[in-house]
Amino acid sequence: MNSKMERLLGPVGVIPDGQINAPIGDELVMRTGIPHRGGKLAIHAFESGYPVMVSANAFFNHRTGRFDVPQHSPLQDVDVALDSAGFVAMMNFKSKGRQAGVGGIYPWSYADYLELAAVLRPTWYSAMDLCCEPEATNGGIHTDWRIRATATMLEALLQIIEKWQADYALEGARSVMIANDLKPPVPICQGWELDDYLKSLDLTMEVWDRHTWLAPPSLMGLGSVCRRDLHHPKYGLFAILDGLEGRLPRGTKLHLFGVKGAALERVKMYSHIVASCDSMAWDYGARQEAFRHGISNNMAHRAEKMDTWMNTAIERMKPKSGDQFRLAF
Repeated sequence: MNSKMERLLGPVGVIPDGQINAPIGDELVMRTGIPHRGGKLAIHAFESGYPVMVSANAFFNHRTGRFDVPQHSPLQDVDVALDSAGFVAMMNFKSKGRQAGVGGIYPWSYADYLELAAVLRPTWYSAMDLCCEPEATNGGIHTDWRIRATATMLEALLQIIEKWQADYALEGARSVMIANDLKPPVPICQGWELDDYLKSLDLTMEVWDRHTWLAPPSLMGLGSVCRRDLHHPKYGLFAILDGLEGRLPRGTKLHLFGVKGAALERVKMYSHIVASCDSMAWDYGARQEAFRHGISNNMAHRAEKMDTWMNTAIERMKPKSGDQFRLAF
């Protein structure tokens, strides 16, 4: 191997410092949610050039208790982010009783999830977390526990990755391969009101900073934002963003999970701290419209609704005359 290639791939058997958890661009990104691990909707997203968000639950085989990643999928050719399915863990798995995986809440283990991320090779993947919607917290009684459990899950994931990277280094892997094959996750800041999120942020960074091989997170997820009043003074999305502004680590931006389309014209004003959003509102809208009009909610109808929603969202996110973007200080 020539010296130039050696410099590019890095030294043998060394865990690299300053590892980045997600590549972040300058423009606000909207990801379309895909409910499947492949198929016609994924092909449509690929052909349309949409960035995608897919849930880990889409790959989980409940019969075998394992993740199944198809050998060939259009998701392998798109900009895809992987969601850990925290809301599904609360809503669906909970109704089936104690689960076999993490905390009795998830049906999979930490290692199972990290292996999925390593095989799928998404642009980024979220850490496992526990959502904090009021129906998940018994009206707020369990919010603090769920915030602390989310930080504990992050610690567990990072410890496993660190061990796997050390083993990989002992096998003679080069530093670039170690960083690319076993990437750190996007941590999730959880809560319901601003004080919850500030506590979650502090716990998240306390965990993150213990792992000195990591760079500050370039991306952090903001969980439990889709099922709320956008403008409420205590738990509205914009009250949360206002409160987190100036508290995030320098260079860290947020991904907003499940943001309503109506919020995007104002969300774009926070582009100095918000990197991306995702939504599956188009699929819910497709089902509702098909029911109202007595038509089939087939793949063609769903793809049409995906296009309509994404085109509207992208238009809302474009800078317009008179926009008052907030400035980073």
